[in-house]
Amino acid sequence: MNKHYYYLEMKEHHLDVPYLGEKRRIRVLLPKDYDRDKERHYPVVYMHDGQNVFYSKEAYTGYSWKVIPTIKRNPDIPRMIVVGIDNHPTRMNEYAPWRFSNIHHEADQNMGGKGMEYAEFVMQVVKPFIDQTYRTKSDRKHTAMVGSSLGGNITQFMGVVYQDQIGGLGVFSSANWLNRTEFDRFVKRHTLDPDQRVYIQVGTDEGDDTDETLTQGNIKQLYIDESLLYYRQLLEGGLPLDHIKLNVVVGAVHHEHVWATYLPECLRHISEDWE
Repeated sequence: MNKHYYYLEMKEHHLDVPYLGEKRRIRVLLPKDYDRDKERHYPVVYMHDGQNVFYSKEAYTGYSWKVIPTIKRNPDIPRMIVVGIDNHPTRMNEYAPWRFSNIHHEADQNMGGKGMEYAEFVMQVVKPFIDQTYRTKSDRKHTAMVGSSLGGNITQFMGVVYQDQIGGLGVFSSANWLNRTEFDRFVKRHTLDPDQRVYIQVGTDEGDDTDETLTQGNIKQLYIDESLLYYRQLLEGGLPLDHIKLNVVVGAVHHEHVWATYLPECLRHISEDWE
């Protein structure tokens, strides 16, 4: 299935998800002149919550990441392939490597825990398919991953587990307060790759209705604390200061229109070493 948007082309695929026994929609946005420049290979950016990535009519909030307008309006950003991976209705399980621990309802503590299986699907099914089907630069430096909220959680996690394959991370409004203790213990057990480039964005007015049902803490402060902690974890893990960009936005809320606003800045940061 092909769709044309000016000089951009969208392709759609349905890939098998081994741990669910079902297929998942994956959409691939190809850069300008992809079909013309037959010898050119491109970096790849993988984005979670694929329904929210390209079109506002599909997004939960009615507003997407505006990836297509971002690429068109910012010609200084290197040409890339963008892969949107749809989430499952149980995204809270898929995007969390551990059962939720920092929540006050006992019933909700059974949520989460499928993050490693999802990560393996992305890296063992989706990425090989993309690299075999399209002209990609498949090396670590030219492979990046972007996610928001719980999608930010799984991005952080995969950035550690697969740091030999993922060179750039965009972590927006991380909800890693749900597994703060587990992730902190996990990241301290690993030597981080100092060549990774990481962009972190958080607002001072984060939190939504779902978050309020999960914790009794100050949700706005939890989001800020989580991003600051992640920043510190990366520095302590050996990443140089100029490889990490932390953007705390006064008044910014937990919403796609905020993340779309700062996506160009994220893409510029993680692509700085691209050839």
